[in-house]
Amino acid sequence: MSKVVVVYHSGYGHTQRMAQAVAQGANAELIAIDADGNLPEGGWETLAAADAIIMGSPTYMGSVSWQFKKFADASSKPWFSQQWKDKIAAGFTNSAGMNGDKLATLNTLFILAMQHGMIWVSQGLMPSNTKGAHRNDVNYLVSYSGAIAQSPSDAGANDMLPGDLETARLFGERVASVAAKFKG
Repeated sequence: MSKVVVVYHSGYGHTQRMAQAVAQGANAELIAIDADGNLPEGGWETLAAADAIIMGSPTYMGSVSWQFKKFADASSKPWFSQQWKDKIAAGFTNSAGMNGDKLATLNTLFILAMQHGMIWVSQGLMPSNTKGAHRNDVNYLVSYSGAIAQSPSDAGANDMLPGDLETARLFGERVASVAAKFKG
């Protein structure tokens, strides 16, 4: 069995709910980046021991949160020793807008993974893009690069749509499945 870790920052709880759904699907351990951009004690060691790292950040102003960026910059230490090379990687994000430039955030996560020599896993879900599709369908927002969700700016984390959370859960399942195949 492979070890999957979800490392994420959440400013208002929406990305945390998404992280929980991803972790449920992947049977993964959660590591929250705190409000100051730091990992909890033992966080770096947990990431070093992982077979797969799934990264999550809210999309703020078209990119990751500053707290996630601080974590990404601090990952230069494992980068230097190539600790994450050939680990499975994936990413997810949430924003208030239907588009909200979430792809830019996923690209930031992808580039971070590529800098580390990791192997990126796509969403792997067909889109819900027919006339009969509904907002609560799986992959309704249609992402191929990673899991995405949309939460209105005046809605709390408990108001997140079940379809977005199910998309996140299925994404976690996919990443865990790919990690297990690579581990052999």
